[in-house]
Amino acid sequence: MPLHLMKLCVGVESIADLEAHIAARLHLRGVAGQPLEQIHTTRMVPKRLPELLDDGSLFWVIKGQLCARQKLLDLRPFTDTDGIGRCQLVLEPIVRAVLPNPCRPFQGWRYLKHDMCPRDLDGGLAEAAEMPEQLRYALRELCLL
Repeated sequence: MPLHLMKLCVGVESIADLEAHIAARLHLRGVAGQPLEQIHTTRMVPKRLPELLDDGSLFWVIKGQLCARQKLLDLRPFTDTDGIGRCQLVLEPIVRAVLPNPCRPFQGWRYLKHDMCPRDLDGGLAEAAEMPEQLRYALRELCLL
């Protein structure tokens, strides 16, 4: 059974903002002649790599809501120039909206068990995927979504 990561998406206001940020970073990598892959670097290296790479995803918390995910393609532990261990999370550049869930702030990342993950909005919740994000959040708070 896959295991997932959950991380705060600092400085991003919405899923559309995250998608624009990803597109800009991929464009810069292409201009620099680097491989076109989305990489997010973290301070700590996850210890449960095989479970994460077994169809795991990185779930993003935006503005206090667990609301999007990206599939994990690879995890690359490395040591930076200061001798600090870090990890590159290689992500599929496609962002999938999920049923929004409130989430308290935390530092770093957290493991998220598969049975605790919110559902993707593109499945049986296609109408919700078309709604503006703020409306989805409000409906979720009222337990109507």
